[in-house]
Amino acid sequence: MKNRPSHAVIAGIGQTEFSKESGRSEQQLAAECIKMALDDAGIAAADVDGVVTFTLDNSDDVSTMRSLGFDQLNYISRLPHGGGASVATLAHAQAAILSGTSEVVVIWRAMNERSQYRFGQPQQQIPVNASGSTFAEWCMPFGAQSPASWEGVVAQRYMHQYGATNEDFGSVSVTLRKHAATNPNAWFYEKPITIEDHQASRWVVAPAIRLLDCCQESDGGVAIIVTTPERAKDLKQTPVYLRGAVQRLPFEHEIISDYYYADDITRQDIYSTTAKDLKEQSGIAPQETQVAMIYDNFTPQIFSQLEGYGYCGVGEAKDYIKDGHLELDGSSPLSPNGGHIGEGYIHGLNLMTEGIRQVRGSAANQVKNVDSVFLGAGVGGAIIAKGLD
Repeated sequence: MKNRPSHAVIAGIGQTEFSKESGRSEQQLAAECIKMALDDAGIAAADVDGVVTFTLDNSDDVSTMRSLGFDQLNYISRLPHGGGASVATLAHAQAAILSGTSEVVVIWRAMNERSQYRFGQPQQQIPVNASGSTFAEWCMPFGAQSPASWEGVVAQRYMHQYGATNEDFGSVSVTLRKHAATNPNAWFYEKPITIEDHQASRWVVAPAIRLLDCCQESDGGVAIIVTTPERAKDLKQTPVYLRGAVQRLPFEHEIISDYYYADDITRQDIYSTTAKDLKEQSGIAPQETQVAMIYDNFTPQIFSQLEGYGYCGVGEAKDYIKDGHLELDGSSPLSPNGGHIGEGYIHGLNLMTEGIRQVRGSAANQVKNVDSVFLGAGVGGAIIAKGLD
């Protein structure tokens, strides 16, 4: 048996434009972004032998193989938990590479989330693919029928417990829109906002969440190529090392709605556990990286994740942000592409490709002296870096 690699590396990335009306099928978007990623890496489609995507992705594995010309797949994985598992796709790809099951793994997510369906709108029935035992049963019949309503429960408790205000949450939106305004690929390119704009936007869930606290609804596709260091030596791009990637699912964890079980709903232990495990695996803690690509479905989520991942103490996120740490020249620049709020919402994957560009040194809003980047979302986390030192 040949020697198994000690690490996995990211060799290629691809993404379509982000729009509100793609004008083509999700299967087409998947094929386009995967082809872009393969071309970026310099890998032939026939060499792909592993695929990872979401259970929510409507692209069919067989159709994707036929569209692109994959020869044979040795590893096929689909992850639940929506965008909260976006970074966990790297843990699956890493497992396929390190086990020797596959040599070239494609991760993708393709969605017409604005033109075809809208996750942010109230749902009248229990989703058939809802994860967890009581996630839907204890939400839908009682009027909690949208992600914003679920997030609002935790956000209001956080506000009460730590004295945060909706204006404090708005500082995240202002920061991300400022970053998007100088990113030509962002939907909100050249469209920054002020805190006054944020405060003037309509309530979605008063008193916690306004319209500008919510991520976008976008159409588009994003793909990432993961392979072995040996294979990457002969490819077009300098490899980005996957120093660590984890997926964690604590007892009784639910999508957004952990408030049914947690002793303190403002404390998300899943984040602190992820940070601890990544430090052990990679030797790098999230706050020791130069860029923070943190899942921003709603602005209060940034508060809980900053605290859970160890960027600041519990209840200190509002002051951490006010002190400028999330700015491009701060200690922990947050999503220089503008994140889901400013660039587009492709269920976490466009945050990952931005992190990869930051390590490569090719981002539109390139942060200085980037050696490593933290990718964080829900049940998954990863550290990507220029090398192993």
